[in-house]
This record gives sequence, C-alpha cells and structure tokens, in this order.
Amino acid sequence: MTGATAPNAPGDQNRPTGPGATATGVPRRPASGLRMPRRTVRLRLTMLFGGLFLISGAGLLTLNYALVSHATQGAVSYQGANGLSGSIDGLPPGQRPEHPTQGGPQLSASQLDKQIQLLQSRALQQRADNMNALLAQSGIALAVMAVVSVALGWVIAGRVLGRLRTVTSAARDISATDLHRRLALPGPDDELKELGDTFDELLARLESSFQAHRQFIANVSHELRTPLARQRVLSQLAVSDPDATLDSLREAHHRVLVAGSQQERVIEALLTLARSQGGFETREPFDLAALTAQVLTTRSPEAESRGLTLHTHLTPAPTSGDPRLAERLITNLIDNALRHNTPQGTLEIRTTMNGPCPVISVANTGPKLPPAALERLFKPFQRLESERTSREEGLGLGLSIVQAIAEAHHATIEARTQPAGGLFIQVIFPACVSPRMQRLPVHSA
Repeated sequence: MTGATAPNAPGDQNRPTGPGATATGVPRRPASGLRMPRRTVRLRLTMLFGGLFLISGAGLLTLNYALVSHATQGAVSYQGANGLSGSIDGLPPGQRPEHPTQGGPQLSASQLDKQIQLLQSRALQQRADNMNALLAQSGIALAVMAVVSVALGWVIAGRVLGRLRTVTSAARDISATDLHRRLALPGPDDELKELGDTFDELLARLESSFQAHRQFIANVSHELRTPLARQRVLSQLAVSDPDATLDSLREAHHRVLVAGSQQERVIEALLTLARSQGGFETREPFDLAALTAQVLTTRSPEAESRGLTLHTHLTPAPTSGDPRLAERLITNLIDNALRHNTPQGTLEIRTTMNGPCPVISVANTGPKLPPAALERLFKPFQRLESERTSREEGLGLGLSIVQAIAEAHHATIEARTQPAGGLFIQVIFPACVSPRMQRLPVHSA
C-alpha cells in the first residue's frame, strides 16, 4: 500500500533517533562543535618540549625535596614561647642537657623533660610545615615554568620549522612547467639545509628527466612521421600518375614496404627500450660467451660482406638476469661496431672475468670521434651522421638500448675513443647472483 511503512527491524528500536542521528544510527557530529586542533609537527614539538621540561623539572624538585628532608631529619631548630631556643638532635625525653637554660628559672627534672618534649613536638611540626610550604611553592613554580616552557617551545618550534614550511610551500607551487625553480635555503649547514639541497637536486633531476622526455617524444614523432609522409607521397604519386604501369606501381609499393619496415624497426626498438627501462622480476643464469657466440653466427656474414676482420676471445663469463635482454645488448654492441667501421677494418670482441665480475668488450676501427661525443651516443635518437653513418643504417637507439639494459642488470658501461679511430665499449656486469634471488629492485634510466 502506498504510504505504508515497513516494520522496524529487530535492532531498530535501539537506534538513536532525532535530528542528530544518521541513517545508520551513528550520531552526526555537529558542524559547529568544538574541533581538536590539527596535530601539526609544531604542536607535537611544543608538547614534547613542555613534557620534557615538566618531567625534568618534577624530577629536579623531587630530588631537592628529598635532599632538604634528609638534611633536616636529624636536627630541627625551635623557638619556645618561654624564651628557650636551640636545636634538638633527636635526644630521648629522659636525657637532659647540662645547661638547659641560661639565666632563667631553675626547673626540676620532670619539668625539664616535659619542656623538651613540648619544644621537640613544636620543632617537628614547624619542620613539617616548612616542608609542605616548600612542596607547594615548588609546585607553583613548576606550573609557571611549564607554561613558560610551552610558550617558548611554540616559538622555537615555529622558528625551526620555518624553513620546512618554505620547502612545503615551494613543493606545492612548483609544477612541471617551472621545474627550473630552486629553494636555495639560507642558514646554517644543518639537517633542514640538507633537506633543501636534496630537494633542489631532485628538482634538477626532474627537470632533466622532463626535458629528456619531451625531446624523446619529439624525436619519436619525427622518426615515425618521416616514413608515414614518405608512404603517403609515394601512394599519391602512384595513384595520380595517369601513365602508371605495372612496373611503376610495383616499384611504388616496394618503396612503401621499405618505409613500413623502417616504422617496424623504430617501434620494435622503442618497445625494447621501454622493456629494458621497466626492468625484470626474475633472474635467470646465462653465459655472456655463449650468447655472444650465438649473435656472431648471424653477424659474421655481414662482417665478411663489409670486409671486416673479426677477432674473438670468448671465455666463460657466467652471470644472471634476463638472457633475452642481454642478447639484445650484445647484438646492439656488435651491430654498432659493424655499421660504424671503416672498410677493411677490424672488430674485436671479448668476454672474460674481471675478478668476480663478468665483462664483455667490443672494440672497432672507425672514424675519429671527439670525447665529448660519447655522451651523446648513448642518448636516444642521437646520431653523428656526418662522421659515422647515414640515417638509413641506424635509428639512433642502439646504444641507448644498451645503456637501459645495462642499468636493468646493474651493470656498468665504460666507453672511450681509440687513438686511431673507433670506439672501445665494455659492459661490466655485477658478480654472479643466485638465480633464486628474485624481484630485485631495478633502477630505470
């Protein structure tokens, strides 16, 4: 029926009702109610400073109270109503001093004992009152100083965290478009200054990474746009030619296929680069010498066709990692040495052990290169075309893939130019790791 309400569930009668209750029965927090202050670092440091001062102050006052109590426990001073004064060192009531009075009336022994007992009780009461007063005054002083220490702690914590707020504000304001900004925190060389310098170094690395990323995207777009434009022009010319023949159309399609093959090479190289930078989770054992021998069986005919002389010295160099990526590393090293060589040149390939570390080295003859050009060669799409090769032979990704694979294996690359021309590149892998070790952290390029 319309307007009918369902009976309450078994637990509905226990749920609170009214304007302050929610549908689940949990009371809604009043919007205008008192809210606890946010537990900032400054507040926690202030409470820490105040708590430490309170604890240390209470300990100091307790120690002072104990020392005063111990010092006055055996000897208390008194001032009697009848003019008697002196000190009582815990004498029993029956023991009488030789000169209890000076110039006063002579008392009997019993009267003297009673007088001593009365003076002793008054002195003890006076000591107790003095100790209570000391305790009360110390408590008041501790409370006042605790409030002062909290206030001073708040001010000091604010001054100490001021530079940290600068870092926070800069991190909030800096975006991907203004990574050139730096904090340059002033002040002493302390932990906060070190934090600011570390943040500046992070910004520098991010700026370099963003610039490299933008440059990489621009290069990829250019590399893929060139064969696409070539394909479109070839197709348009073939279609618009009124005198096209079967041979001309076949030649146009052949050129289109060549441009498509170049696109495939670029995409395959990019996928290999991305896979190398992504790292791997499981290590497998492999031998650099065996992988190098496999690669040489497919590259020897090209070396012979170019008139190059191969010198190989392959000794076992076991290591672990991803053998497929390692094979790509070796292939790119050999291809780079083959393509960028001189006619009738030489190519030397070695695998060996440098202590516990396996090493592969490739040296070739070739044109002379300035030492400053080495760093460029390991960046994506960087070519020295006028000195090394034409665009058709290289994509500019070979050595960048080598670097990415080496970093995925935590290996070290050493490269140098040779005096007579050419390059010497060696990759030093870390000491052989057990294949049972998996999911090792990988540092991407």
